[in-house]
Amino acid sequence: MRGAGPAALLALLLAGAPGTAAAQSDLALVPWPRSVERDSGSFRVTRGMRIVAADPRLAPLAAHAADLVEAELGWRPAVARSSGGPAIVLALARDTAGGPESYRLDVRARGISIRAPREQGLFYGLQTLRQLLAAGASVPGLRIADAPRFAYRGVHLDVARHFFPVEFVKRYIDLMSRYKFNTFHWHLTDDQGWRLEIRRYPRLTSIGAWRKETIVEKNFDPYRGDGMRHGGFYTQEEVREVVRYAAARHVTIVPEIEMPGHAQAALAAYPSLACTKGPFEVWTSWGVDEDIFCPSEATFHFLQNVLTEVIALFPGRYIHVGGDEAPKRRWKESALAQSVMRRHGLKSEEQLQSWFIQRIERFLRARGRRIIGWDEILEGGLAPAATVMSWRGMDGGIAAAKLGHDVIMTPGSHLYFDHAQGDPEYEPLSIGGNTPLPRVYGFEPVPPALTRAQARHILGAQANLWTEYLTTPEQVEYMLFPRMLALSEVVWSPKEARDWEHFKRRLPAALAALDRLGVNYRVPHVEGLESDRLSLSDTAMVELATLLPGASVIRYTLNGTIPDSTSPRYAAPLAIPVARGQVRVTARVFMPDGRASPPRTASVARTSLRPAERVDTARLVPGLRLAYYEASVGSASALARARPASVAVADSVALQGRERAEAFGLRFTGFVRVPEDGVYAFTLDSDDGSRLAIGSEEVVDNDGMHSEKAVTGMVALAAGLHPITVEYVQGGGGASLKAFVQREGGAREQLAGSRLAHLPD
Repeated sequence: MRGAGPAALLALLLAGAPGTAAAQSDLALVPWPRSVERDSGSFRVTRGMRIVAADPRLAPLAAHAADLVEAELGWRPAVARSSGGPAIVLALARDTAGGPESYRLDVRARGISIRAPREQGLFYGLQTLRQLLAAGASVPGLRIADAPRFAYRGVHLDVARHFFPVEFVKRYIDLMSRYKFNTFHWHLTDDQGWRLEIRRYPRLTSIGAWRKETIVEKNFDPYRGDGMRHGGFYTQEEVREVVRYAAARHVTIVPEIEMPGHAQAALAAYPSLACTKGPFEVWTSWGVDEDIFCPSEATFHFLQNVLTEVIALFPGRYIHVGGDEAPKRRWKESALAQSVMRRHGLKSEEQLQSWFIQRIERFLRARGRRIIGWDEILEGGLAPAATVMSWRGMDGGIAAAKLGHDVIMTPGSHLYFDHAQGDPEYEPLSIGGNTPLPRVYGFEPVPPALTRAQARHILGAQANLWTEYLTTPEQVEYMLFPRMLALSEVVWSPKEARDWEHFKRRLPAALAALDRLGVNYRVPHVEGLESDRLSLSDTAMVELATLLPGASVIRYTLNGTIPDSTSPRYAAPLAIPVARGQVRVTARVFMPDGRASPPRTASVARTSLRPAERVDTARLVPGLRLAYYEASVGSASALARARPASVAVADSVALQGRERAEAFGLRFTGFVRVPEDGVYAFTLDSDDGSRLAIGSEEVVDNDGMHSEKAVTGMVALAAGLHPITVEYVQGGGGASLKAFVQREGGAREQLAGSRLAHLPD
């Protein structure tokens, strides 16, 4: 076992917890159950205890229960149909409220009982019991009544960019089911590889499953490849094996067969399916390729034959058809595509894509299946029974729910686990973005813009793990955990029970369990160095913290070097002398086994107050001047040189709701009111680029094309009015902009309302 001992890490904390009576124990359970009540006494699991399941249908679950006891306590109990002594009893009971996945777990002195209306509920009750047993053989008296908040609780794995063997796919499903996820989204086809055996089209795997090399890191221009052939595919028998394995763990697999875009691997195998002659090859780079399936009868014949075999392999309700990132250039230039548009009265290539998806949807619906597609399938009109997976922010999901369509929320801003988890300088190579653990935990799948009836269409949420830069199982696990633990609580636990501080107290126990499984999780980084620091005095106080108290230590340096196991140990807030210049503070969390978190670093410097501006306050009007640009300018910094399409007034630094979907910019100018002297932190949380300046001084640089991430900068300001400029650019995909201000030691507030003013033209 890696890390601290389980007894120390999994001790029960005697404190109140959200949604429970104050007197109950704060148990180390993730995700947190719907209802937990502490009972008197406890039950000691001894070698004489049995697993009892009177119903013969529960024999597999009884064997699973014995497996869990053996894994946690080191010995295997007997399984019986009845017992007069101490036992863990499994029973189907219709009186259990909460739906098919609900369960009741009762711990009393004479034994433990788990009751549920369906077998999946018993399975989830056993996952809770496993976490209780991890603390030792003595289980406190409890009454747990539990059921999930959402019916769809998903995790995705892209095996097209990098192929992963069957054994790792099974391990992935094991880890999902342990934390009560019930849907595995298996991304099987893309430009870089076709991973599923289709017997009618053998070239899909003999050619489409292999690329001659892979781009090295991000060497796009000029391109540089590694010269190493990469590929692989799953035989149909292997797929059936994985499907059976998942079903035993109550996980449904949603296969994804991309169309009409991301088709390069298929076109390399069958070039006649394209609108041009090619030649095509399995793509060795990343991004979005112009060549997509042509909307010909040959293409539909091919796709329907492929989907017929997919249906035979995957018994679940849903088939994912992609639908994202399909450039229309080839269709615009294709006589065949244009003739299809004229024949069916389609006015745009977006409507042609909608017609394409609707035709596939009719084929699948006639065979008892439903389609899921990324939110681009909204463009041009949505297929009647389609479920939308909203990835470009929440807007696509909101629009679909308002139209009466089911929705799975999976926005890049919170649930793309291929994004970095901390400072990119110290993180493994990734696609970009920054999605730290607190952001995942804070995600709310149901937008406030929906009515109660519309909100019922939000089926749940899903984490997506794309593998352009993930080549090994260890790298996948590093990106998955501990963020998957946070998401498990988002999709399972009651909304009112979610509490970040409570989750942090339970996190060490959950990570200790992953230690025992040998999971290569990311050690959470130090808290307290989220941005550079400024001080108005000669000494700055820096306070550091870890999410793993008692299981780790913090070590730091003040000279810019990376801390190691010999660096000073943090014990109390640091008094940093900054009178003579900038000091670089770097810190890491070290585990008992020597593993360490990625570094966190921040500069601390002495500063002075920036004087307020002299302004004719009688002329001031509320809000900021807002220039709106409809152009693809590439960066926020370029907006000042562009010509706005319109000018208005905004009462907040945020999206105004009237912008077009892509390729626009916003430039806010005016004054920010500062109530008193002090050091102020400004934060821009945006997808894509944003910048903030006070006067001529840039305070926040969050520029560039990226998914939603937050960047904070500090400036010392005297009380009064200060010129402010905020620039934002949206290039593609999701769009979001939020701005905050916080005086050191005070509460964070939105940059809005009475804080903002400008002089009229």
